[in-house]
Amino acid sequence: MAKYIFVMGGVLSSLGKGIATASIGLLLKSMGYKVVLQKFDPYLNVDPGTMSPFQHGEVFVTDDGAETDLDLGHYERFVDEALSSASSCSAGQIYESVITNERKGVYLGKTVQVIPHVTNEIKSRITRLADQYDFIITEIGGTVGDIESLPFLEAVRQLRLDLGIQNTLNILLTYVPYIKTAGELKTKPSQHSAYKLREIGIQPDILLCRSEKSFEDEIYGKIALFTNVPKSNVINAIDVECVYEIPLIYQKAGLPQIICQHFACEERVINLHDWQVFLDNKTRSEGDVTIAVCGKYVRHQDAYKSVVEALTHAAIGLRKRLIIKWVDSERNLQGDELSRELSEIDGILIPGGFGVRGIEGKITIAQYARENNIPLLGICLGMHVMAIECARNLCGFDDANSTEFDDMNAHPVIHLMEDQRYIDFVGASMRLGAYQCKLEEDSLAIQSYGTEVISERHRHRYEFNNEYRDAIRNAGFKLSGVSMNDLLVEVIEYPHNDYYIGVQFHPEFKSRPNRPHPLFTKLIQASLKV
Repeated sequence: MAKYIFVMGGVLSSLGKGIATASIGLLLKSMGYKVVLQKFDPYLNVDPGTMSPFQHGEVFVTDDGAETDLDLGHYERFVDEALSSASSCSAGQIYESVITNERKGVYLGKTVQVIPHVTNEIKSRITRLADQYDFIITEIGGTVGDIESLPFLEAVRQLRLDLGIQNTLNILLTYVPYIKTAGELKTKPSQHSAYKLREIGIQPDILLCRSEKSFEDEIYGKIALFTNVPKSNVINAIDVECVYEIPLIYQKAGLPQIICQHFACEERVINLHDWQVFLDNKTRSEGDVTIAVCGKYVRHQDAYKSVVEALTHAAIGLRKRLIIKWVDSERNLQGDELSRELSEIDGILIPGGFGVRGIEGKITIAQYARENNIPLLGICLGMHVMAIECARNLCGFDDANSTEFDDMNAHPVIHLMEDQRYIDFVGASMRLGAYQCKLEEDSLAIQSYGTEVISERHRHRYEFNNEYRDAIRNAGFKLSGVSMNDLLVEVIEYPHNDYYIGVQFHPEFKSRPNRPHPLFTKLIQASLKV
């Protein structure tokens, strides 16, 4: 029978429940167990696809095309498994399903209520993968005490009754602040969050206590006493410089053994060799590499979370320290001002995005990189601006643009996909998920990947306009990657430069600490001139 681990958070948001969940998954997988991770979010959006990155950070996309919370990116990077739509659920999906069932008469005339109908729907989604895995690790979004989270926490409470304590484990992530003026760690916030959870009917089995200072024995005892959690199960989740160190912190604290003892599972040897190699490479890094990330969401860097992680993986893989210079493309710097802004960078990345804001700034940056042979990787919208820049400055189409920004443009080098012209709903209606692509011989793309056919994840509405294929080629560009049916341009590159490549897809979603994505590795190598 599958074992269920629930990770909940108290005191405040952004404590790192996603990283904690991912770390637990890595430790159990490293023991040889089959694990799957899930994120249940209490917001009423059906998925994060329609949310602003300023509010919610990046939208992570799975192979099967689910638009999910960025925590699924942490899950995939840590456990090195491709997750699916089954690992992402929101209150919007739950209520949509319940209301649909009510309209169909599924409930046979009963009054539809939060208990049992909403909670039953939540429980069915938590347990639907039970036959395939040894451990199902479920993160409950939000903070204990939030009104939106109550149906999810109630479902967790019921599952302990349904499955038994021997098959369920409740973990609460809390915060133990250090008050500098008093020179003390304060346990009261953790006490109150555990009390609030018990008030709902859930007794935490393990506490992960975030803090910036190490605990003295007295702190462990005090937290255990007032939260009704055994002292041995109170773990000091101390702040670290790098999130990839957290699994080792939990391992040292004995968390895997506590979990196995609770479930009466075999305590197997943990194999984190590749993980340790990655961290050793980070420690032994020599020299810096500075990459300019040019976008409009630079004030909220979670919008580019997977991009940052992919750059980090590639830099550490080459034993270099990554420095990111955030460049706000909305400033639309020109001439000497742009030269000064980019004077000390080694490479440039233009990430994906939507909307016209900051576009002219990105086009100018793409031109600057091409004319000065600065390594550039353009992702999705980044590829679009590279194509527009080529059309304007090399093909002579001075007003070239994308119909996303100017739908009356005479030279729409980027235009709306045919099947996107008449959509009724914005959410989940883009080209989403993994698609195969074939690469041209003797191209930078095929040199990077080392294979002719690749599979990458997409999230976009607009495509390269095939009417401009010849013009772009005649300007010196290669269309080095196309869809398997040859209808869609997936990769463009400028072979006159050392590294100048744009891709329609999102390679950052498939980068891993022990397996950096080849496009990011090549960007770092080109930036280092190695």
